[in-house]
This record gives sequence, C-alpha cells and structure tokens, in this order.
Amino acid sequence: MEEYFEKHSKWQKELAELRKLFLSYELEEGIKWGAPVYMKNGKNLIGLGAFKNHYAIWLFQGGLLEQNTDLFMNAQEGKTHAMRQIKFDENIDFDLAVISKYIKETISLHKQGKTMSPPPKKEISLAGDLQDKFKEYPELKQAFESLTPGRQREYSEYISQAKREDTRLSRLEKITPMIMAGKGLNDKYKNC
Repeated sequence: MEEYFEKHSKWQKELAELRKLFLSYELEEGIKWGAPVYMKNGKNLIGLGAFKNHYAIWLFQGGLLEQNTDLFMNAQEGKTHAMRQIKFDENIDFDLAVISKYIKETISLHKQGKTMSPPPKKEISLAGDLQDKFKEYPELKQAFESLTPGRQREYSEYISQAKREDTRLSRLEKITPMIMAGKGLNDKYKNC
C-alpha cells in the first residue's frame, strides 16, 4: 500500500488523510486493479485513486446514496451503473466531515444488504455476415457461443461497424481464428 502512495507523491498527503479516515471506520484495506480499495466483509465499498492532475474516491454503490450527493459524478457515463466518484485537484480541497457522511451512508447501505443491480444486458445483435459464416461453418458458431457475452458483442460490433462489404469480409477472415481459439477481439491489449 505504501508503494502506491509513494508513487503518487503529488497527492501523498491527501491520500494519507483519506486512508486514515477510511481505516477509522474499520474498513478492510486491499489493492485491486492496482489501487487501494476499502471493503467490509470482503465487499468493495470505496476505492481511492491518484492521477497526474487529480485524485478521486469511488463509491462502488454510490448510485444508492440518497443524501450527500452534491459532489458525485458517474464514474464512467454509459458504462457504470452504480459506481460514483468524487474528484479533487489543487483547486478543490476535501472536507473530512463531508467525506465521513458518504462513508457512513455507504456502510449503512452495505449493512442493510442493499446493492444496485446492473441493468439487463441488451441482446446481442449478430451481424448478418457473421450469421452467414456460421451457416457455412457450424464449428465457428459453436466456438462463438462458448465466448462470454462481452466477447460476442465485441466481435459482432466489429463486423457490423464496417461500412464496406470488403472490409466486413476481411474483418471476418481476421477474427475467425481468434474465435476458434476462444480469444477476445481486444485480449492482446489487456494487462499491458
């Protein structure tokens, strides 16, 4: 944990104060996704992160909070449903009393067992060229169906986003061995 704070020396004082506050609520501390996470009974409640121009707090179920939401923003609009974040920089100081209110309500909601479920996933709309290829090669369809829904969606969108038929067909040839190998379209970029 100390390494994370040392790595972000610009915000070291602020991160240390927030860490002390989180630990005062007897939250368990861990590292997930390369950043500090504070949990209760193994459940992620709060994340802490530092960047070049700001540092932030993430509330994993922040969408449930009904009070003290003035500082909130959606963590990733269109991608995150429940998570909310609060950003700080040189011009925005945090008030421990205000942050405490967020923590108290978060812990209270956790104790009540409340969580926000993600919205139902949209059904995957298969690209026509991909459906044609499945008719030609049933083993490709079987390999495709064994992929996770996210990978299936990536491949289908990759094909359907191509405007020209030549591009769609060349993309289809490119991804066929990847699907057969059970790989995702963007796997090579993960863990970079």
